[in-house]
Amino acid sequence: MVHWTGENSSVILILTKYYHTDMGKVLESSLWRSSDFGTLYTKLNLQPGIATVIDNFYICPTNKKKIILVSSSHNDRDQSLFISTDEGATFQKQPIAFFVDTLLFHPKEEDKVLAYTKEGKVYVSIDLGKKWILLQERVSKDHIFWAVAGVDGDPDLVHMEIQDPSGGYRYITCQIQNCSDKIMTIQFAGGTDRDSLTVQDDYIFLQTTSANRTKYYVSYRRTGFVQMKLPKYALPKDLQIISTDENQVFVAVQEWYQTDTYNLYQSDPQGIYYSLLLENVRSTKQPEENVLIDILEVRGVKGVFLANQKIDGKVTTLITYNKGRDWDFLNPPDIDMNGKPTNCKPPECYLHLHLRWADNPYVSGTVHTKDTAPGLIMGAGNLGSQLVEYKEEMYITSDCGNTWRQVFEEEHHILYLDHGGVIVAIKDTSIPLKILKFSIDEGQTWSTHNFTSTSVFVDGLLSEPGDETLVMTVFGHISYRSDWELVKVDFRPSFTRECTDDDYESWELTNLQGDRCIMGQQRSFRKRKISSWCIKGRSFTSALTSKVCECVNSDFLCDYGFERSAPLKSESSKCFADFWFNPEAPPEDCMLGQAYTSSTGYRKVVSNVCEGGVDLQQNIAQHMCPLIAPKGLQINIREESLAVKPGEDITFIVRQEQGDLLNTKYQVDLGDGFKAIYVNLTMTGEPIRHRYENPGIYRVSVKAENVAGHDEAVVFVQVNSPLQALNLEVVPVVGRNQEVNLTAIILPKNPNLTVFYWWIGNNLQPLLTLDNFLVTKFTETGHVRVTVQASCGSSMLQDSKVVHVFDHFHVLPLKFTKHLDMYNPDIPEWREDVGRVVTRLLAKETNISEETLMTVVKPGLPTTADLHVLLPANQPKRKRSLSSDKRIATIKQALNAHNISFFLRGGYWVLVTLADSSSDSQRIGGGSGYWAIVVLFVICLVAVGAFILYKFKRKLPGRNVYAQMHNEKEQEMTSPVNHSEDTQNIIQGEEFIDDDLDSQTLGNARVTPSGRSGNLNSYRVPLLLMPVSVQSQAITQAWF
Repeated sequence: MVHWTGENSSVILILTKYYHTDMGKVLESSLWRSSDFGTLYTKLNLQPGIATVIDNFYICPTNKKKIILVSSSHNDRDQSLFISTDEGATFQKQPIAFFVDTLLFHPKEEDKVLAYTKEGKVYVSIDLGKKWILLQERVSKDHIFWAVAGVDGDPDLVHMEIQDPSGGYRYITCQIQNCSDKIMTIQFAGGTDRDSLTVQDDYIFLQTTSANRTKYYVSYRRTGFVQMKLPKYALPKDLQIISTDENQVFVAVQEWYQTDTYNLYQSDPQGIYYSLLLENVRSTKQPEENVLIDILEVRGVKGVFLANQKIDGKVTTLITYNKGRDWDFLNPPDIDMNGKPTNCKPPECYLHLHLRWADNPYVSGTVHTKDTAPGLIMGAGNLGSQLVEYKEEMYITSDCGNTWRQVFEEEHHILYLDHGGVIVAIKDTSIPLKILKFSIDEGQTWSTHNFTSTSVFVDGLLSEPGDETLVMTVFGHISYRSDWELVKVDFRPSFTRECTDDDYESWELTNLQGDRCIMGQQRSFRKRKISSWCIKGRSFTSALTSKVCECVNSDFLCDYGFERSAPLKSESSKCFADFWFNPEAPPEDCMLGQAYTSSTGYRKVVSNVCEGGVDLQQNIAQHMCPLIAPKGLQINIREESLAVKPGEDITFIVRQEQGDLLNTKYQVDLGDGFKAIYVNLTMTGEPIRHRYENPGIYRVSVKAENVAGHDEAVVFVQVNSPLQALNLEVVPVVGRNQEVNLTAIILPKNPNLTVFYWWIGNNLQPLLTLDNFLVTKFTETGHVRVTVQASCGSSMLQDSKVVHVFDHFHVLPLKFTKHLDMYNPDIPEWREDVGRVVTRLLAKETNISEETLMTVVKPGLPTTADLHVLLPANQPKRKRSLSSDKRIATIKQALNAHNISFFLRGGYWVLVTLADSSSDSQRIGGGSGYWAIVVLFVICLVAVGAFILYKFKRKLPGRNVYAQMHNEKEQEMTSPVNHSEDTQNIIQGEEFIDDDLDSQTLGNARVTPSGRSGNLNSYRVPLLLMPVSVQSQAITQAWF
């Protein structure tokens, strides 16, 4: 860090730091001082014997002799200040109790300093940092401003953007003597966007965003804030302040359709109404959301700007001499630096310049201008139809852009000395250098100078502030591991005398059309003659004469709501009203009894001093303001949230965009019985403070009414307590395609105020309901996670459960002895615990796997439950069927035998039994209706077949054939009714199921013969009907 302490001073301070990359911190630093323009440097020892790490240093802008260093200890546990009042000759250490992020000197009073800490606190000192007082907390960085002289009445006033306890941001002002919450002044009604406060010259800017629409406000000379009036359908996405000098505002606006360009607008003196100057100015996004816009104000000559316009991907450079009213392309030179023709002829070819700012503060950007060298512009660019990024040839003009010359083929860093009398150029390269170039004739000829015997990597160039001397410093390093090398270059010995009046000549400012009247006046400047070899000196002034001109059309631009038919330089182009603008309508703030003027579509360019001649505003008509009906009435809550808690203090703000304010009454109804009538409510900005005690939805309305008409605004305020608990109630086991009710239980209950979001499975799109339940079906078997979120006001809770979906399972209703109802708190945790203990006891008593049992206790009284018997997952389907029957019987036997009980507080034993011991278990499964139809169809089919066969056999001749056929069928079908013992084994014996069930088939049940034949004739018809019951049993077994 290198700094020349001030003008008319020979003192240079250099701060060097050793940054440890791995540790991410500065381990060492050194402060060097020179008092002879950099000839000799002395290392300052701030604390003898103690290593001191200096983070930064600050120089007072009104007294360059006063300097403050900020230093940290090696362990970063504390910080100290070193204060000097003699340009760094001596320092006094001052410990501080906070960690400084940045210091801000008062612009007029040299001993007053603000300190912004890394914790967002602001401290103030009135004795150059010796004593500090906490001013404010939760302050936004880089949004602290001292009072502006001549605008703010109190020089001790501080403008700040702070964060309030609710998380919003506000613009406040306070005096440095006292800035407590009770004393500070809130300057803007309502919250502001973060990092939006800007205090600059006569203006204060801030912005607010609501409903995805940003509004920008301005205060002129500390009057009330007014919304900035851009074209109605600009719909800005971003707004950047370009300039606020000469009593007007330049802004760059990125409109809704733009991505990498901005439109340039110019305001009236109050900064309220904006007119379009230039569309599609190129912009570049930088890290940390910074935006660079390709527009440059040429210093030294007011009203001159350069801009890069991007249309259809093509970038071209434009120049204006009258603050953006007219724009022109840059004229190309006829020959290059070698004297060869450029063959660049308009309108196909022009000169284009890069308008980039340098990242390094010690080198110039791609275009270099200075206040002390009017008309002298030097920049990097190329000739052609558009700007080419990789071409950076150097061009120079000494007549403010009328004529250009090429001077270098590569980009150079530029430094002006002696008011531009000496131009120094060093190549912008990554290789070490030892040669610089300089010119004393405005770049027409160049000389070289070996500024060092050893080549160095140049880090920057430095001269005394104001560029009024002929002494400069080149600093860099020989290698990346070496110390800094500083080289003093003094051009004073090359000049033997100071310039006299005979050494100067005058030049007149003209635009590219040759007009001398620019901004309403003819201006002439003086410059040193090419043949003179002398020093301009500190007393040199470049401005010579100025003469006021008569007004012409080019001295006027389009007024707010109007646009030109030709966007560039056609002077005869007219201004036409946009479709949305009515020039005859009174302004929004027009008061009854006041007068207003309707616009002709033109207004004089701000700072234009022309007199007489053409007056495009001469036909302005004056009208008396009528009584305007209120329009655009709004009522909002200052805290910006329409959901509040009972008993919470809220503030209503009423605003009105259009209409009379003095003669309008406002009827306010807050919805809970409070009603009032106000006068001048929106004019005074008086807030309405209220508190709702009870939960509910309140309709808040305000009606504005005068003789001309009325308007009404309504807002619904939700008053509810924050959600405390949420529980999802759902049956954990359901059948596929079976309707299931999902219920969310919330505390406290807020009817009609809670929104429920339901996620089923992996679906990312939730279902929304206002009811706390949802009826749904699950089409696939497996485990499905169900999640519900309940949102009420600013609070949101979530609960999640897993539902098991099966094709088949049994449900047994259970009941408990009445003692359980006495201790049933009816909460989910209690029901889950009871269900788990019943499941565990049943599994232990019956030797059935606990994974296939699930007891679900139902809400409410009396206490009941359902026992879900699931099918084993690792067993074949046909074996599962009878196994389920066996487990059901075993469970029923255990429950009917009163073997399931658990201990309850109070000495009671709770008995678990079947809710109805005589009823069978419920059989649940997806698709059961289909199988019932199949069963009925098979029964009917077999019955009809038996009947036909019976009739057919009666007609056959002879018994032997029938007996033979029937004898064959006896080997296939035997009635199970005769095997009552075997049927009993199906329920009680699992071995029989495993060994014999495999021999049964659907529609053809076969049992091993027992050795009894009997008389076939006596069973002629019953024998044919018996297989029907066997088939039906086989299907039923397959069902389960």
